[in-house]
Formats: sequence, structure tokens, C-alpha cells
Amino acid sequence: MLAALFERGDFRDPELASARITVTEVRASPDLRHMTVFVTRLGGGDTTALLTALKRASPFLRARVAESVRLKFAPDLVFRGETTIDQAARIESLLHSPNVARDLGQPKD
Repeated sequence: MLAALFERGDFRDPELASARITVTEVRASPDLRHMTVFVTRLGGGDTTALLTALKRASPFLRARVAESVRLKFAPDLVFRGETTIDQAARIESLLHSPNVARDLGQPKD
């Protein structure tokens, strides 16, 4: 639902209208009143300004979610930057570092 909104780009906010946003995960609270939405820019990059713009647009997005899903309450949306892609890239670079290659090349005692 949110991904479709982001794909259409029907936002007045110029930061959101021009942004290519990917929703990587949505975590719901047990009572479904709060949703944590993990987002990242398509292709990577800093998400600080994007998260600020999403916070401003949260009431609009909440209303769109309420229109499309049948829940007793419209959930509050909290946006967070996705970090798993950056962490995976960091781990990948560590695994290919000369120190790790050296340690893996030595026989274990």
C-alpha cells in the first residue's frame, strides 16, 4: 500500500515528489495501532532529509492507509531508515579485507 503511494509520487512536498523510496519492512504493534515503516532511497544514499519529509507527510499517509485497509483504528506511522543494506555492505567489505583473508589462510591449531 505505502509502496504504491511512493511509486506514484502524488506528494506536494518536493522532497517526496522527487524521491525514489523503497519500503523494506513494516512492523506492526500487537494492537495494530502503530506501524514502524523501514524505508530507504532506491539506490542508497542519505535518508535524513527523507525521514523528515516522511514525518511531515505522516498524517496524509495515515489517511491513505485508513482508506485502503479495514481496521478499527488507523495506525500511527513511524518511519525509520533501513540499515540492513548498509550493514551487509560493511560486512562484505570486512570479509574481503586483507586481515580476514590472512586469518582465513592460516591453518588452525
